[in-house]
Amino acid sequence: NQRPAKTFKGIKSLYFDHIDLIIFRENTEEFYSGIEHYIDSSRTAAETIGIITKRGSERIIRYAFEYAKKHKRKKITLVHKANILKYTGGLFLDVGEEVAKEFPEVQFDHKIVDNMAMQMVMNPYQFDCIVTTNLFGDILSDLASGLVGGLGMAPGANIGDGVALFEAVHGSAPDIAGQNIANPAAHMLGAVMMLDYLGENKAGAKIEKAIANVIAEGKKVTKDINKENYIGTDAFADAVITELEKPN
Repeated sequence: NQRPAKTFKGIKSLYFDHIDLIIFRENTEEFYSGIEHYIDSSRTAAETIGIITKRGSERIIRYAFEYAKKHKRKKITLVHKANILKYTGGLFLDVGEEVAKEFPEVQFDHKIVDNMAMQMVMNPYQFDCIVTTNLFGDILSDLASGLVGGLGMAPGANIGDGVALFEAVHGSAPDIAGQNIANPAAHMLGAVMMLDYLGENKAGAKIEKAIANVIAEGKKVTKDINKENYIGTDAFADAVITELEKPN
């Protein structure tokens, strides 16, 4: 699961500008595997089993390093809780340290997840690419989206062996369905990621530039970007299409 967090001119961030992070999240293992049950008939206690494997860890960590190398990213930070989860977190960290040896051109460090959350809020500029386990990746990617304007600007990609799915991190947003107020930029940026994955980089860059231009102008943005002066979902999409149709 690949989740970028990037600032766009025209979106008010709480503290930061020019953020460009990518979070690589393992999303087939650990506590989201659905292996859980009540341990007594009265349902007074429950148990969830989080399994982390060497194969699953190596797959996501190697993908992160290969992506960083291909796209000339400078640094990978591995996030874990190996100080407490000595076997599962320790395994993930051990695999990361081994894979890192194969990519000397990419800087590597690691942080405990609670410290990582604090550091991302205090100084996100120290990070570039972040790779972590399922639960931590889910939480930290939402934190990262908050740094750049919220989930309306957060696309995601699920990359498998020969299969890829692209989406908005916020999902279907049922709480605002049918109100014509959702920001479609996350879905559009998911399409940009899809085009990049397919090798259509120029087309993807053109769409991303059109989105960026509309937001930077500030006159036609959705409610999550400007609560005082905003347009609807359809109108924002139309504005991006109009921008795309302009000659280069």
